[in-house]
Amino acid sequence: MNNDFYSSSILPYAAIIIKICRAYTDTQEDFEDYYQEVCLQIWKSRNNFNGQSEWSTWVYRLSLNVNMTLLKKRKNNQKDSSSDLLAGEATEEPQAFADESLDKLYRAIRQLSEVDRAVILLYLEEKSYQEIADIIGTNSNNIGVRIKRIKERLKKILDGKVN
Repeated sequence: MNNDFYSSSILPYAAIIIKICRAYTDTQEDFEDYYQEVCLQIWKSRNNFNGQSEWSTWVYRLSLNVNMTLLKKRKNNQKDSSSDLLAGEATEEPQAFADESLDKLYRAIRQLSEVDRAVILLYLEEKSYQEIADIIGTNSNNIGVRIKRIKERLKKILDGKVN
């Protein structure tokens, strides 16, 4: 990957790529793998950018798609290896952030569906409903209702009313 491309086309969007990767991973190792894969896919797909949207919108969408794809692969691999785990074996999720409340929020976000994770992350980035719809690939009419439901679900998760 060319350093100029990384500096001009990826680095300015690193914060959102990091947030997306954090929401889809449980460990630092997975986070690093996902981040690296997103950067690689941006570089590989750069010629597919057709200018119909902003570069940032394209980076959001590609980052979300890469993370969702990797998460599905990881879930499939876990299903295959689940017979190796002892019944009832607990796995402790490591703390990813120094700020405990931020870590708690990301753990709650990881309990949402893949699409709901994407919607709430974009909402937290203060994207408009139209921008969220463009990135997710839906219409903006449903975004407001979806965000309200996601907030209610996150509140229940954070209050300990949902597992």
